[in-house]
Amino acid sequence: MDTTEYKTFLTVFTLFNVLSICWCAPQRFCEPGDDASGRCNNGPDEEKPVCSEINLGYCNDLDYSRTIFPNILGQRSRHEVESGAEYLLLSVIHGLLNGECSPDIRLLGCSVLAPRCQDLPNPAPVKSCRSACEAVRKGCGHAFEGIDMAWPYFLDCDRFFASEQEGCHDPLAPLRARQEVAFSNLSPDEPSTIIQFTYHSNAQMYSVLKRTAAKCSHISRTYSIGRSTEGKDLLAIEFTDNPGGHELLEPEIKLVGNMHGNEVLGRQLLLYLAQYLCSEYLLGNQRIQTLVNTTRIHILASMNPDGYELAAAEGHELNGWTVGRTNAQNLDLNRNFPDLTSILYRNRRIKRFRTDHIPIPDSYWFGKVASETYAVMKWIRSVPFVQSASLHGGELVISYPFDFSRHLYEERMFSPTPDEQAFKQLARTYADSHASMADNNTERCGASFIRSGGIINGALWYSFPGGMSDFNYLHTNCLEITVELGCDKFPSEEELYPEWLRNKEALLSFMESVHRGIKGVVKDEEGYGIKGASISVRGIRKDVTTAEDGDYWRLMNSGTHIITASAKGYSKVSKRIYLPAQLEKAGRVDFLLKKVPVQPVRPDYHLFLSSSLDTYERFDPYNQFQSYGRSEPGEPREPRDPGMAGEWQEKPWWWTYFTQAGVSAPTWLLRNI
Repeated sequence: MDTTEYKTFLTVFTLFNVLSICWCAPQRFCEPGDDASGRCNNGPDEEKPVCSEINLGYCNDLDYSRTIFPNILGQRSRHEVESGAEYLLLSVIHGLLNGECSPDIRLLGCSVLAPRCQDLPNPAPVKSCRSACEAVRKGCGHAFEGIDMAWPYFLDCDRFFASEQEGCHDPLAPLRARQEVAFSNLSPDEPSTIIQFTYHSNAQMYSVLKRTAAKCSHISRTYSIGRSTEGKDLLAIEFTDNPGGHELLEPEIKLVGNMHGNEVLGRQLLLYLAQYLCSEYLLGNQRIQTLVNTTRIHILASMNPDGYELAAAEGHELNGWTVGRTNAQNLDLNRNFPDLTSILYRNRRIKRFRTDHIPIPDSYWFGKVASETYAVMKWIRSVPFVQSASLHGGELVISYPFDFSRHLYEERMFSPTPDEQAFKQLARTYADSHASMADNNTERCGASFIRSGGIINGALWYSFPGGMSDFNYLHTNCLEITVELGCDKFPSEEELYPEWLRNKEALLSFMESVHRGIKGVVKDEEGYGIKGASISVRGIRKDVTTAEDGDYWRLMNSGTHIITASAKGYSKVSKRIYLPAQLEKAGRVDFLLKKVPVQPVRPDYHLFLSSSLDTYERFDPYNQFQSYGRSEPGEPREPRDPGMAGEWQEKPWWWTYFTQAGVSAPTWLLRNI
């Protein structure tokens, strides 16, 4: 054999060996990397499809009884399906999503794990309809976003589902038929909102708020105002037609719950309210749409999530009046705000002393200031709130400022604010709309409110300094009442729905009541809004100030009033107005101020006024709470190991469902990886 023939022989022999290896290699039916992510299974031999009875506990209610293996994901047996993270997800999805989108998600997933088997001419899977998958994803995608979970890969509508032209099966058709029958029995005149009246852990609370905001993203968003002592998010949700910022002449209102961790009913009511506002808006409830479109509503369901965990650990049957009341530092949050009421009492006889926007004294920052208090103070300083309600428990009454007695040694002494009549009207609005609060025959919890109609001045009930309501009134424009929801601070779950019915109308009426009094814009001669201008009412020694764009709201009762607008460097302008008793919306009173030379301040005037005007912007002047600002609320935390920047990711709360079960880690459920 010469050299040429030998080279030809080697070439043919090498090619034969390569082809033999290729012919003998098992066929791949996975994309590279899919096996590691749990998206398919490679096997040495391709099994013949076999039809068998469905014997999967969470899929036995499909509208067919026979499935096929290998299934659409390549899983070859019932045991392999039950051992997979996909099936585990379907088994816990109802709890993870708090019942939302059930059983739609589970049935859709089962139609992939246990597809319908077509026997003739050869056993083959019948894929579910792509249109059904797309409808579920459109309606339920927000629920997964709400718990920071990615849409499951095996519910990829393009990859694992088929079109009607290809021939498909709709696994949700029987469910929709049953729902149509059920809906046909509902009254067509009344929208229907479905809420689960159960208690929520902190993780579930965050999930409900985020899912609600995602479901109604055009009118809602969640945002963090800070963190608790133990690092839990103080998560708020807002509702408005343009979420994310203040709109000119749109009043802002806040509702705060669970300030005392063991007073849990308010926390639950606010969670139900958030879901109700979202659902009823989508259902076309005209009253809710009007409220949301004309108001910016902020809801902080839990101001004390650390205390709630302690109270919830004991449960409603064992929880007393104190376990979980304070925060993790053992501080009572409703005694932890700056005591501006004492400053007012000391200086109220000084003629030019301002009784509004009293600054926080520097000495306050050297005491124990809770991180929750700090966060709320920053919140109410940054948003031009008009009115507010703080939901508590332990009595059935509405109390309003002042909460601290004007006489140091009087524990129960009527101590009104300059806005006594406006506060009484606010309190009456809630109490009269409540199912039983205003009824003098209603059984109370020990205190006597006979002839009070369910409302009382706070200091007349019992006096305490450092309360949140007094701080709101003396430091900002906001008028806040305290709503005591009932004797039982931690009622049983059976009482949650009845309590919702008792308070729903009161909550709605209270929010609607912000649209009274007067509103307007203070502008200069060039048409620009004047920030920080004062709006005063003759006979009421408490001014409000204008917001960033010069708009203001002033809650006041009907009658004739003299209103004056003033600002440093501008002339004063006064107007006489009349507010009819039956006016259903706030009257519009605008002001145009002309620039004038700034007058020098008299020495005595400066002495008493400088503390009010010149130091109001001083907040945490000694950076006592710099640690709270290491990262902005809502931003991801830094990786624990600096060498792993960009790689380490804090796992969401639901991750333990899978790691503890021993299944292959479903990294495909993590978002942003």
